[in-house]
Parts: sequence; C-alpha cells; structure tokens
Amino acid sequence: MAVVPATCFSEVENKTVIKKEIKKMRFKGTKVLVTGGAGFIGSNVVEKLLKEGAKVTVLDDLFTGKLDNLPRSKSLKFVKGSVTNRSLVFKLVQKAQLVIHLAARNIIVSTKNPLEDFRVNIGGTLNLLLAARESNIKRFVYASSCSVYGNPRYLPINENDALNILTPYASSKVGGENYCVAFYETYDIPISIVRYSNVYGPKQTTANPYCGVIAKFIEAVCNNQRPTIHGDGSQTRDFTYIDDVVEATLLASIMKRAEGEVFNVGTGIETDINELADNIIRLIGKNLLPIHIEKRDIDNIRRRVMNIEKIRKRLRWVPEVTLYKGLKETIAWYAKTNENKKAR
Repeated sequence: MAVVPATCFSEVENKTVIKKEIKKMRFKGTKVLVTGGAGFIGSNVVEKLLKEGAKVTVLDDLFTGKLDNLPRSKSLKFVKGSVTNRSLVFKLVQKAQLVIHLAARNIIVSTKNPLEDFRVNIGGTLNLLLAARESNIKRFVYASSCSVYGNPRYLPINENDALNILTPYASSKVGGENYCVAFYETYDIPISIVRYSNVYGPKQTTANPYCGVIAKFIEAVCNNQRPTIHGDGSQTRDFTYIDDVVEATLLASIMKRAEGEVFNVGTGIETDINELADNIIRLIGKNLLPIHIEKRDIDNIRRRVMNIEKIRKRLRWVPEVTLYKGLKETIAWYAKTNENKKAR
C-alpha cells in the first residue's frame, strides 16, 4: 500500500485517502472460488477481486462463459467443470475461504429445459452448500435474480415482498435461495444473497441468447440496424451497471451485516424500453426507429423497479453509475471490441 504523507492533507482528507487505499486491497491473500466466473458478471467480479489482491479459482463449464473474458494473472486458476460435479465442487470449496456462486442456466435455457435448470441451478447450489458445510469458509454469496418477484403488486419492490414465480428459472433461483437460508439456519453456513436487476455493461455480448436488451440494442444500432422491441415497449426495468453490481457483491461477501441477509441490487429508477432504445440511438448518433414485434413467452414482467434502501443502510452501498453514463461506457467498450476484431 502506498504511503501518503499525512502533512499533505487535512485530518478528514487524510482519513479518506487511507480508507481508499485500504479498500483497494480488501481481499489481499483471500482464496476465492467464483462459480460461473468466465461469464459476463462473473468475469467482472473476478477482475475486481484480482485487483484487490485475491487468489481466485474460477469454476465454469463454458456453456455461456468465455475464457477470453478472464484476465491473465498468476493469481488466477481456471477449472473447466460444472457445479453438478460433486467431487470437483468438494475439492475446490475445501481450498476456498470465500465462495461467490454465480453459475446458473439462464432463463431461455431454463424455459426450454426445466430439468437442466433444476440440475444446475438447484442441484449445483446444493452441491456447493454441502461442500461448504464440510469446510471453513468465511462467506457464501449466492447470486439470485429479481425475476423471483414476477409481476409485483407494489412498486418499488422490497426484499420481503411476496414472490411471484412465473418461470422455471425464477423457481430454481428461489430454490437456491431457500437452500442457502436453510443451511444458514441449520448448519450456520455464513450466507448472503444478492438479487440482481437487469445487469448490463462491458463483456455482455449477444453471443449469449439471454444477454440482455441493452447489448442487443447497442449491437443493432452500431450496425445500422433498427433495434427490435418485443411488445409495445412500455414495459419497464431497473437497469444496473456492472461495476455497481460487482461492488454490491463484494460488500455482501465481506461485511458482517450482510450475513444471513437478502439484498436487492438495482438503482431504484424505472426505465421503459422505448426510452432505453431512444437513448441508445441518440448516444450512438444514428437516425433509426425501433421495430415492434410480438412479445415472447418469457416477456411476462410488466414493470420493475427495486427498493434499495436495505442495502444502502446495511452495507452503505449505492449505485454510482447513471444509466446515461453506463450506456456511454458500454457503447465505447463495444466499439473498441469491434475495432480490435476487425484489426485481427
């Protein structure tokens, strides 16, 4: 850690600098297992952990993840495999101090093949928890989804609101949550649960069929194609930038007040899809109009916006990236990635 002369700052400024320096290495030397670590969210979590001094093992079957997403580092070990492999899971968890469980089959795969959804999303989670019961981990962080709320009766959505299960994916995510809570209550496994809301940002690509609407819109518009909107476009979502999601996840993995708790991870801001498309078109500088087509079977959520007061109060987390800034960053990443591909 760099040493900054105290005489250069006031007392308040000096404390701020010290806190920032400490934060940079919160995970120094910590052995972390990240399942699904080669995916969009997982690889961003891994990158931040490595920057903060962690020794990271990634377990990923590369069903949707990509090795190219992972940075090159002596502190990173990649293991190709599935969370359904009980013996492999036991072996890896035994060596970890912290488990961040992001591996899952997405909503499209879950809808097409509910059995695979059950096997990976619920069975894989149970395997990890059973292994954690036989180890000495400091925290088990489970990545859930705001899809568990379905169509809520009230907005914004609170963590203790009734769940409304509309898809096999949502069902399996609730199943994973329930196992986490049961193992916390029965075996004292130190768990934390984060429910993500519509995450977007760099490394999210359309190669994954369930990549998120923002990635699809950006790719279409950058290629002079009209973005396609399922339905009338008045449906709303709470779009959350990847950097904010990563920080919320890491706070849930180290803060004592996160143990045994469930947290919404969103922005508290509701954006409709028509507005989103217009913003992307304007930021890229194209003269295009969206195409409206029939909605899909999975498009059954009319409105979504999260209440994030709990995570703000308990973990002192607030989203720092506005939708405007996040879209600009994501568009810039996409443009740079495309330039690199063309240069090869």
